Amino acid sequence: MDNRGKYLPLGTVVLLKGGKKEIMIMSYCIIPTGKLYDKNGEVSGTRMFDYGACAYPEGMISSDQLFAFNHEQIEKVCHLGYETEEYKRMSKFLLDHESERERIVNDVAAMKSKEKMSE
Repeated sequence: MDNRGKYLPLGTVVLLKGGKKEIMIMSYCIIPTGKLYDKNGEVSGTRMFDYGACAYPEGMISSDQLFAFNHEQIEKVCHLGYETEEYKRMSKFLLDHESERERIVNDVAAMKSKEKMSE
């Protein structure tokens, strides 16, 4: 992978380590609300990932086909997305607030727990 900083621009197309299909980054700091799977099957818990992506070139055909992954899982940047000053400000903001990620994930997990209890 190239030595660019974390939080690549939206529209960036990457190949993940061990991956066979390119995916395109379309969101940052995503907390999936549906079932989560890794290479070993379904996983539990609430977590935040650096990126959300869709298959490339197909795009997002169904909302249950979102790929959530972290920066260190990227093997190769195939195409760099659109970079603007606004993107640079956003990337800096995300980096400056990384220490708050754990609190956010815990807050979301607590909200999910309350929702389940009220059902």
